[in-house]
Amino acid sequence: MLDTGIWPESKSFDDAGFGPPPKKWKGICQFKNNFTCNNKIIGARYYHHEGNTSEGNAASPLDTIGHGTHTASTAGGRPAANASLGGLADGLARGGVPSARIAVYKVCWDNGCSDADILAGFDDAIAEGVDIISISIGGGSSEYFSDSIAIGSFHATKNGVLASCSAGNAGPSASSVGNFAPWMFTVAASTIDRKFIAETKLGSGKVYQGRALNTFGGNGKMFPLIYGGNAPNRSSGVDGSNFCTIGSLDERLVKGKVVICEAADTGFAQRLAGAVATIMQTDRPNDFAFEFELPASVLGVDDVTQIIQYSNKTKNPTASVSKSQGVFDGAAPYVVSFSSRGPNPLTPNILKPDIVAPGVDILAAWSPLSGETPGALYNIISGTSMSCPHASGAAAYVKSFHPTWSPAAVKSALLTTAYVMSSRKNKEAELAYGAGHINPVAAVKPGLVYDAAEIDYVKFLCGQGYTTKNLRLITGDNSSCTAATNGTVFDLNYPSFALSVINITKPISQTFHRTVTNVGAANSTYRASVSAPAGLKITVEPEELSFEALLEKKTFALKIEGEVRKTSTVLSAALIWSDETHHVRSPIAVFAS
Repeated sequence: MLDTGIWPESKSFDDAGFGPPPKKWKGICQFKNNFTCNNKIIGARYYHHEGNTSEGNAASPLDTIGHGTHTASTAGGRPAANASLGGLADGLARGGVPSARIAVYKVCWDNGCSDADILAGFDDAIAEGVDIISISIGGGSSEYFSDSIAIGSFHATKNGVLASCSAGNAGPSASSVGNFAPWMFTVAASTIDRKFIAETKLGSGKVYQGRALNTFGGNGKMFPLIYGGNAPNRSSGVDGSNFCTIGSLDERLVKGKVVICEAADTGFAQRLAGAVATIMQTDRPNDFAFEFELPASVLGVDDVTQIIQYSNKTKNPTASVSKSQGVFDGAAPYVVSFSSRGPNPLTPNILKPDIVAPGVDILAAWSPLSGETPGALYNIISGTSMSCPHASGAAAYVKSFHPTWSPAAVKSALLTTAYVMSSRKNKEAELAYGAGHINPVAAVKPGLVYDAAEIDYVKFLCGQGYTTKNLRLITGDNSSCTAATNGTVFDLNYPSFALSVINITKPISQTFHRTVTNVGAANSTYRASVSAPAGLKITVEPEELSFEALLEKKTFALKIEGEVRKTSTVLSAALIWSDETHHVRSPIAVFAS
């Protein structure tokens, strides 16, 4: 785990029943500031090559932020009974692979994560013998040779270690995805079938269901209601009382009341002005919950407009904001609005993100030293930082069954067995969810895998016009770009297919070449089937692949012909290789650049 460290005293990291670390483990535990490891947390380091430690953030692997503890317990936490955030999500908290050992590399601090620390963390993790690296840190849109996470992930891949990375929280903007190198496992965030609502009840009896994480509420007690726009602090000179900006509210008018705000913020300004609760407005999809500084309910524009009208037109208006409750979300899973979208900003013909995993309202272990929710042992937060460790755990699960598989093979197994998702819920289709929703159990028996090694990525990079100098900044070895290593993006052995169309006025025709490795039954025959929308013709040659042995490889070509009529449309198709037992599905996405 490359993150903010870990809180080792959490019951999610209890080592009861664990023996000593495996013999292959070469790591250490940096004991400092009362930090200790055990047979569950078998390694821990911290880095501050650029002097980015800060007061209150321990110069040790100890997590004083909470983020690293949350991600580590999501990926590999032990079952912990009666875990909750103030009674919310009460139950058994369990990581993806509870039997996994955890090694911690603290590369992030209050003021960020430096490139030097990230690369040092990668180097140590690889050298010490980890199997999976989980890195819930946003990646930039720069060239691969200047991206520390891309470089570190490449080194991990060539040493047999899969790097699982968060896609980013800049959605739903197009091309906002980060960590998009083809050797990385890029994970977007989906909702789960539980959501947290906080009810607002008006004195008129009307009830609105908003989103928030309120660990306490008014127990139905009604309080006076006021619109922030009607309570400006004229003496402060601060505008924006309708948005409840800090210093803009008149405490004499707001104290002891529920205040309505036309923006969603932390709630600090409302609490500072003495409000007992707040109703806040968002103009974004209201599909995840925050914890605020006082009881809150986040509602859409139409609902808040109605509440403001009630407040302005009613004599002595009142309202209450309830404690949050978890309810069933039958629409899940779908890609949450904040999850970063494709196309890949640097190499659009590589489909990114790769996959989606749960990343909304996730309960996991927390550091009680954190300034956010101080004292809490478990916390509920959202982000692709949360979906990434879900996928890391899934990758570790697959790796436990197939310890000799390469990072590309593990990733291929997870992509080709993913649950298929629908563009009816996410208009960006594969540019939002990649291959679909992660399905770890099916990934153990994928049938076929699309494997790749360092030389395949070298050919890809050389085909992108990289010089030998820039190539070596990534590989860290003596690789060179020559005629023999000049490949194309369309021939990189990737488990998905993406075609970015530059000129939609011309017909398209593009051929991809792929090689699959048999990991199912020794004697087996797979037949290709293609589903494609109107306007696309997709052919596969050959249409049948017969294997006589395990690990035997077969090559095929896939050709896409047709046209893209609209710049805003993603044409979704799929290739499935099936032997009637295994169904090896690869998404195909065609879109305008």
